[in-house]
Amino acid sequence: MSPVTTQRPARYGAPAIALHWVLGLAIVVMLVAGWYMTGLPFSPQRLKLYNWHKWAGMAVLALSVLRLVWRFIRRPPALPADMQAAMPRWQQRAQHGTHHLMYGLFFIVPLLGWAYSSAAGFPIVFLGWLPLPDFVPVSPELADALKPLHGLAAYALALLVVLHVAAAVKHHFIDRDGLMARMLPGRG
Repeated sequence: MSPVTTQRPARYGAPAIALHWVLGLAIVVMLVAGWYMTGLPFSPQRLKLYNWHKWAGMAVLALSVLRLVWRFIRRPPALPADMQAAMPRWQQRAQHGTHHLMYGLFFIVPLLGWAYSSAAGFPIVFLGWLPLPDFVPVSPELADALKPLHGLAAYALALLVVLHVAAAVKHHFIDRDGLMARMLPGRG
């Protein structure tokens, strides 16, 4: 068990907190919806969910761009020195690796979905009125190759989200180091 930190960890700013929670919620909803809709029989409801899933995927992609730009403009606050010293090296590496992989998958999952949709010949019309360009040319062979990659990348993202949440819960309830409070809304 890590010792309780003597320094209060610096908080993220309101825009970073909002982007974190909106993107996190959107990703969880997308993962659940994607898992659910793939098990439905062909029907108007399934088509409607697929279209919604594609729109939401493009929104997740846009939010991911915005979040990454914000992260470059406003660097995350540093951990207090005593918290950094109390955290084992493997946890620091796992935290950095998980964050880098999650950020990569924030882009890879929707881009693979967009490429699959384009290759399958199903263009994305965002919100039913803004047609997006095809990401790749129509190709049934390419669509067959991309579909499982989109699913695997989504499952990898789901696993990393679970790890991220588990680590946050551990820091909050076991270590009691104030780390999670840095990203909680409405606390200052």
